[in-house]
Amino acid sequence: MRVALTGGATGIGSEVAARLKKAGHEVHAFDIKEPGSNIDRWIETDMSNGDSIKAAIAQAEGPYHALINNAGLPPKEGLQETILRVNLLGLRAFLNGMLDKLAEGAAIVNTASRAGAMWRDNLDEVKAVMALDDAGLADFINERKIDATRAYNLSKEALIAMTIADTEHMIARGFRMNTVSPAAVSTGILPDFIAAFGDRVAKNVARVGRPGEPGEVADLIVFLASKESHWIKGQDLVIDGGMGALAMSDALDLGELSNR
Repeated sequence: MRVALTGGATGIGSEVAARLKKAGHEVHAFDIKEPGSNIDRWIETDMSNGDSIKAAIAQAEGPYHALINNAGLPPKEGLQETILRVNLLGLRAFLNGMLDKLAEGAAIVNTASRAGAMWRDNLDEVKAVMALDDAGLADFINERKIDATRAYNLSKEALIAMTIADTEHMIARGFRMNTVSPAAVSTGILPDFIAAFGDRVAKNVARVGRPGEPGEVADLIVFLASKESHWIKGQDLVIDGGMGALAMSDALDLGELSNR
């Protein structure tokens, strides 16, 4: 199996590459930074730059049996425009450009986030950002006073909604596409999430005992890229150690139903 992977140099992407290589697959990484290992080919790609994305796609040698869109930026203050360019607009441009290089039956896996869970409540803004091109992004951010944290959440909300919306189109083309939504994961960018979301992150981690490990998220991504997941289509799979269940139990006052 030949796999195209964005964001393969560090964190979750690095663990995905390691697992794919261990299983005997060929991995082509599209990243602004050169991966250190477990990569058969590196194509330098700046996911915030449309010209770089087009050049990378032109160099891509398919057919690819899986496309894993993992590259992304955390919610770091002052980077709101770049976050939306990389996490959403760049991802969408790369995805659309790569479709003709995918093999029949290919799997597409998009790394979203539990931070995108409120996409239904923010659907008007999700639709608005999805209607943008590069030229209108700065005005959109200024008019709506979007900070880095909101930019990150919105990018992941839109990614989940886009994956669902594109399901029928992907099926018609012989592809399947899903999202994976991790919560707090112990990578080098975890401090950025703690700074952005504050006590909420610390509380959630404390309740489930620890943050997730990059390899645990990678295992789910690799499964969704494999033939074993062939009947899973258009789904957002949350991997959070139980954080979402605890929050839902609190919100709906389900504690009294527990027999523990």
